[in-house]
Amino acid sequence: MEQKAQGERLRLGLIEGDGIGPEVVNSARRVMDEALAATGVPAIDWVPLPIGHRAIAEFGTALPESTLTGLLDTDGWLLGPHDNASYPPEHRLAPGGAIRRHFGLYANIRPVQAFPGIAAAAPDIDLVVVRENSEGFYADRNMAVGSGEFCPTPDIALSVGLVTRAASERIAHEAFRLAASRRGKVTVVHKANVLPLTMGLFRDSCYAVAAEYPGTTVTDEHVDAAAAHLVRAPGDFDVLVTENLFGDILSDLAAQLGGSLGTAASLNCSADRAMAQAVHGAAPDLAGHNRANPVALHRSAAMLLRWLATRHDRAVLARAAERIERAIAATFAAGIATADLGGQASTSEFTEQVTARVHRW
Repeated sequence: MEQKAQGERLRLGLIEGDGIGPEVVNSARRVMDEALAATGVPAIDWVPLPIGHRAIAEFGTALPESTLTGLLDTDGWLLGPHDNASYPPEHRLAPGGAIRRHFGLYANIRPVQAFPGIAAAAPDIDLVVVRENSEGFYADRNMAVGSGEFCPTPDIALSVGLVTRAASERIAHEAFRLAASRRGKVTVVHKANVLPLTMGLFRDSCYAVAAEYPGTTVTDEHVDAAAAHLVRAPGDFDVLVTENLFGDILSDLAAQLGGSLGTAASLNCSADRAMAQAVHGAAPDLAGHNRANPVALHRSAAMLLRWLATRHDRAVLARAAERIERAIAATFAAGIATADLGGQASTSEFTEQVTARVHRW
């Protein structure tokens, strides 16, 4: 997409997904609309696009080509969770991973912080996991054709991990640029002691990039030690950069230390595309009960607005993102939360509270 003029309307994809997806996606849409209205930004042109069970029923595939084509004509999009484990066997493709690969969304940015008013095992946690999103040990991302997992016999299964210097350096730049806007510390997380070729290449590539950021402190830790360190002293960390699988695990651990996966936000992005996606899954047992926590996608939506503010040089979008972030924090501080955080608010009630507060600044 070309850079937007200051008064031009944003065009954003709206992908509801499965389970609680429609509830949290539409909650985030409403919060974004209100925050932008409060900031004086023209309304968003929302583009609904299907994936998952709805797409299988309508198109015979969990990720229709029309959805991918529709996303090409947007500035970014909200992606709801999918429940591919419940798809028919011939449709088990994970739509989120396929979308990331199709658009080359190589960076997965996952911030974690604790909120006043919400019980947290680590109330001082304030960090960002920068996860390399295109390689590693996940089978859907490391082969040009087919899967990275295979069975030479029915009783033997093998998995191939992919690490390249180019992708490692690319994600390292993301981490160091982010650290420069925070506390200036990057921790490279790897397992080079037992995987010296793949993880050694990742670690060494990150250190090579570090030389271009002399104002930033860089250290490295083995992933198992980093997990223990996160539990013992999470306040020591600022930005962690790591490969795909390690980043997925560590960010979930960090989110739970901060209170709940229900608040865990993420942004999948490249230089010119971005997708807001909550870390949590589709929670089909909660679907339709108005009990889901929408905060993770609210915060992901705010991340998307900040990315768009930089991409299109529109600071007003960053101010709208700040309204969302402040409104969430103020709602928690007022003692209002959903059941997973010990509160009694429904999804719709929590959404009403946040949308009211985005107009207060």
